[in-house]
Amino acid sequence: MRASKKKQSDSQSCYENSIECSRNEIHISGAEGLYIKAEITKAVEGYVKRAFEHPRGKPDCIVLTIEEIRQKPRRINSLPLHTVNSTNVRDARSFAKKSLQGVGISDAAIDSALDLVSTGSSMRGAALIIASSGKRIEPNRERGIRVSRIGISRPADTKLRQKLTRLTINTDTVREALVLASKVAACRPVIAELCVSDDPDYTTGYIASETLGYLRIPHIKKKKARTGGRVFFIHTESDKDEIIEYLEEIPVMVSTIAPCYGIFPSNGDRWPHRSS
Repeated sequence: MRASKKKQSDSQSCYENSIECSRNEIHISGAEGLYIKAEITKAVEGYVKRAFEHPRGKPDCIVLTIEEIRQKPRRINSLPLHTVNSTNVRDARSFAKKSLQGVGISDAAIDSALDLVSTGSSMRGAALIIASSGKRIEPNRERGIRVSRIGISRPADTKLRQKLTRLTINTDTVREALVLASKVAACRPVIAELCVSDDPDYTTGYIASETLGYLRIPHIKKKKARTGGRVFFIHTESDKDEIIEYLEEIPVMVSTIAPCYGIFPSNGDRWPHRSS
């Protein structure tokens, strides 16, 4: 599902055009998942409700796509989840930078990524950044890389909801972000991911990697800021086309849930570790 709003008030509605929304639009919300046929109707109802109730505003275009997946999904584990106790933007971004440095990301690449997620208009997808140089290499900078064909099995979803409920963070946003980050982290050429939501009412971002797990970082941007974005840091010698094919085309299903931990200090006194 993809929901958007025309930038120009006099533009003809997508409902009338019955075509995909144009480039002259503001992204409102998006979501997707892998479902068996019997679950589709309920899933569609949930996506439409989310589109109309999103804090970014009321959309005038909602595009729903239902596609049969013939390839058997790859089964993966979720990343272990931690939450940092950052209380302001400075501490949050300082923690993110130190964490990314710790997994081998250069200062140039980190600065490029932080600049990108702080710009006035967010990308539709993610940026691909060379970890050693900070160079962006995604084919289309406006579209970016759109992670797709991701889902979670019903038993794994039930277990994840239980774990997150105990931590009082059982929301669509947290669950779906963890599933997406887990697929990205399973791509070996990707060293780490940085994500800041463009939702003006959601100020918790994250960094994720096979080494660090999934680290939620509160207050990574100011309240009501509509800026945001997603960045994948990759090895210099990585095959860009193979990365894009995996992220966009290969179906992946989270079937095992790793531990979900509570809050730890952002100063590194109790640094998180990857659980096997």
